[in-house]
Parts: sequence; structure tokens; C-alpha cells
Amino acid sequence: MARPRGFDTGLAVERAMRLFRRQGYHATPLPHLTARLHIGSGSLYAAFGSKEGLYARALDLYCADLVRDFAERLRSDGDIRTTVRELLLALAAADLAEPERGCLLVNAVTERSGHPPTVERVGAAMAAVELLLADALRRAQARGELRAAQDPAELARFLTAFVQGLHVMGNARAGRGFLESAVSGALRALD
Repeated sequence: MARPRGFDTGLAVERAMRLFRRQGYHATPLPHLTARLHIGSGSLYAAFGSKEGLYARALDLYCADLVRDFAERLRSDGDIRTTVRELLLALAAADLAEPERGCLLVNAVTERSGHPPTVERVGAAMAAVELLLADALRRAQARGELRAAQDPAELARFLTAFVQGLHVMGNARAGRGFLESAVSGALRALD
């Protein structure tokens, strides 16, 4: 009879996500990971198969949280410029408040660009964010907030790329003034 699991796997994935987000995959050795999660390596292997399996679960959780956050923020039918500005400034503020926490998507794709499953997960999350932005921009265009000549899909691609650049600049400790100026510049794409 198998012994019951002595730890909360959901909590372990959440803690691992935070750790991988701060340190990256390669800079998080298994002994450090198990110590921070308060589990043994046998328990980690039994629950997740490997460090790689735990990383995949942590990245999936991060992606799901990210997409859910964008969906909630873009659900509003308020003015698109205000909505996008608030979204971008909230992202910048989070990076300024805790720049060392990083963005797991940026870290994952730069550190593990040669690992197809990681790249696919990041790509799927970015595609979902892009789709949410495009839908919000289409609704805004239907309300007359964007010119008919503007392409919501193209604007969504730009904003998706801009968000990742914003995270990189936040990690690089760019100041509040720089990030706010960059957001103002990005919003001009909606004019």
C-alpha cells in the first residue's frame, strides 16, 4: 500500500514557481529546491517525476495566473487607453516594488530557449495574452475608441512584446520615470 503524500503539492508548485522566478532553472539546484519546499528528493520525484516535471508545473501555474490576470484586467468595457495604461503601470509598479522577482516567462525563454516544451509553454501564454488584448482592442474599436484603420491584432502583438520589454527593463532596475515614459510612448500606438 502506497504511503499517503505528506505535503501539499499545490503549495509546493507555488513555492517552486517563486523560486524559479527569482533564480531561474539552472541556478536552482535540487538540494536548494527541496530545502525551500520542505520536502525530500524522493517526495519530489514521487510527486513530479523530476526537477524538470516540477518546473513544468510551476511554469504552467505562472502562465495560468498571468492569463487570468490579463483576462480580469481587460474584461472592462471602459476606455481602452485607461484600461491599457492601468494594466501597464500595474506591471511596472510590481517590477519596481520587487525587481528581483523577475518574470518567469522572460527567464524561461531566455534561459531555456533550446528546450522546446518550455518555449511552447511560453509561446502559448503569450498567444493567449495577445488574443485577450486583441479582443479588448476590437471591442474598443467597435465603440469608436480606435480608428477603423488600426489593426487590433497588430496593436495586440506590439503590446504583448512591449509587456515583456517592460519586465526586462524593470529587472534592469530602470526607474519609475523611465517606465512611465515608456508606457506613455506605447499608448500613443492607440492614437
